[in-house]
Amino acid sequence: MKNLRYAWIPFLSYGKILQIEENSVVYHQGGEGKGFYYLCKGGVKITLLSKEGVERTVNYVPEGMLFGEHGVKKESYITSAITTCPSILYYFSDNALVNICNEHPDAACLFTNSLLYKFRILAEIISFLNSPVEQQMAHFLLKLISENGNLSIDQTSFARYIGTSRITVNKILNKWKNQKIIHLSNGTIEILDSNRLKNLRDSGANHIANLDVLTLSI
Repeated sequence: MKNLRYAWIPFLSYGKILQIEENSVVYHQGGEGKGFYYLCKGGVKITLLSKEGVERTVNYVPEGMLFGEHGVKKESYITSAITTCPSILYYFSDNALVNICNEHPDAACLFTNSLLYKFRILAEIISFLNSPVEQQMAHFLLKLISENGNLSIDQTSFARYIGTSRITVNKILNKWKNQKIIHLSNGTIEILDSNRLKNLRDSGANHIANLDVLTLSI
């Protein structure tokens, strides 16, 4: 899955470029699909609203990745997408996808693999639901920083990503800071000892094969 990032660049000319402000909704969960998107620059978070009305962040889209693929052929979006900063996106309609696949047959496989990767992310989250919060935080912090560099994220947003309280996140982050596993500065999290975080991630968590396959390199 690591080869998905930036792989869609050859087809950007088929899309429509969009400049989106921070905190703008790109698409709503349950809304009729109107196509999919490519994040060229900026940031987009993907959220999922449960039947109980609880919203959880399930992914932060790295630059160079597709998102909203489940909205093709007017299928309902299964998540919502919201910009986290001013962003540049490319929008692809159903017709654009047909044209791309007709003229570049390999693009169909690339699109399918990208969609499968998103479902694997959801499976990853489900796998960790019953694991201790510290193990979940270790895994998702490793994933986010590997994909996005040193992470600038407020603790409330990170708590929503993990599905826990801000107080719990603050307690664990400060514990790791004191143990010199991470460094905290002006809202930015830097990993100092990735091996110790990986040990925390792997110690007793529900098993999911090849966790590193789910992490895209920068």
